[in-house]
Amino acid sequence: MAKETKDFSKYFDFSGAKVISEDPSGKTIRLNGRDIHIVSEPDYRREKERGKEEIQVHYENAVPDELRTLGLGKKYLIYTYGCQMNEHDTEVMRGLFEDMGYVSTENRMEADIILFNTCAVRENAEDKVFGELGHMKVLKQQRPELILGVCGCMSQEASVVNRIMQKHAHVDLIFGTHNIHRLPHLLQDAHFGKEMVIEVWSKEGDIIENLPKKRTEGLRAWVNIMYGCDKFCTYCIVPYTRGKERSRMPEDVIAEVRDLARQGFKEITLLGQNVNAYGKDFVERNYRFGDLMEDIHKIDIPRIRFTTSHPRDFDDHLIEVLAKGGNLVEHIHLPVQSGSTEVLKRMSRKYSRERYLELAGRIRKEIPNAVLTTDVIVGFPGETEEQFEETLSLMRDAEITSAYTYIYSPREGTPAFDMADDVPLEVKQKRLARLNALIGELSLKHHQGLIGQTFEVLVEGESKNNANVLSGRTRSNKLIHFEGNKEWIGQFVQVRVTAAQTWYVKAEAISAPVIASQVS
Repeated sequence: MAKETKDFSKYFDFSGAKVISEDPSGKTIRLNGRDIHIVSEPDYRREKERGKEEIQVHYENAVPDELRTLGLGKKYLIYTYGCQMNEHDTEVMRGLFEDMGYVSTENRMEADIILFNTCAVRENAEDKVFGELGHMKVLKQQRPELILGVCGCMSQEASVVNRIMQKHAHVDLIFGTHNIHRLPHLLQDAHFGKEMVIEVWSKEGDIIENLPKKRTEGLRAWVNIMYGCDKFCTYCIVPYTRGKERSRMPEDVIAEVRDLARQGFKEITLLGQNVNAYGKDFVERNYRFGDLMEDIHKIDIPRIRFTTSHPRDFDDHLIEVLAKGGNLVEHIHLPVQSGSTEVLKRMSRKYSRERYLELAGRIRKEIPNAVLTTDVIVGFPGETEEQFEETLSLMRDAEITSAYTYIYSPREGTPAFDMADDVPLEVKQKRLARLNALIGELSLKHHQGLIGQTFEVLVEGESKNNANVLSGRTRSNKLIHFEGNKEWIGQFVQVRVTAAQTWYVKAEAISAPVIASQVS
């Protein structure tokens, strides 16, 4: 039986709340003993709209001069949930904090501001955040001056903001994915006011360039090339929380990558909800993701990756460019979600099983050493045993070596939420276990075929269990463990594979890397 459709407009109809004031800057209400200033709130209907208005690009500084000392003597802490896009958003917020004089801390007891940068893709991610907010209530009672904020994708959901307003009055600040650049002004409001401040833009904003970024490592960096998604897969909340597809100007992306190359970064990952839709929204230029990759291919940086891609937009020109190799690596993450054409249709993925396999075949023909990984959802509404078996067979046919696998969970506000969630949880769990077992078999088989081969590894760090063992990744994103010196961390090392494990391989270093400081 389908779930009852909800009237989301009622989430902000607080007939029991007292309106204290209302002006062009928003309205202030009193609810459960606390004043709440609502500048703007999430609206599912507006989040689904895809207007024709032109996206503007802004280059001014996000931190005005008068706020550059706001955080002197204060510390911040950000908890991040979800995807690499969220991680990158956190890097931007760190940059904004530090431009205002704040200092980072990992100790919540000494933090003056704590932000939760949230994910709305899975229900358990939301549960974790609300659990943490519950724990924060005691800390807030102990330290009333602490500013507590919630941002990210959960903040774009009307039901979530409503729940925070009603149940978590100790939260001071709620803002969304479209107005991260407003953080300095929101912090100013939070510092000098005693209200809960809500500023969530339902319609996506313009593209804001020149945002500061505080990257936590000097080895790998993430670069946003676009924002939003227009695919509207029936299970996915992202088109609502991240807005419509907006591509950054190529010259801005290329300038950022060149700057990272000058800083000595070894690996760049280009980010987008659907990177290979890049450029489709340009009006006055014919420039797509393949063109961007071709231009970045010419920059002197060792490795370029990208995530995530949609099979529907993976064109021949992109394959042709990736086949040139060089700093364009051979790992391609190509989410399939299901191996059944019927399930894919209900998911509104806009491709069939056959088309996905044909695309995988074209990639392998042009890039023979390509390694394909994917995403899979099990237990989508209506999925039969036979349709699940089609997913298993696709894993074999496409020669998938690794996958992020999930049990379907309904997301309020998506079309699938109104479908009958008719696959029992026990069946979902068994299917997930079978899928993971198969992926493990395919991964081990692939790794066994690597024994004796030589690979270039970017050394990322020491093993947690053995300081003499280093770990790193190949161009195809394979995890490698080998013995070596910790001075090698951050360097490229040639290794020979000696043994295969299910999720990583063991190797031996062929020679020590030449470290710049050792060169006379």
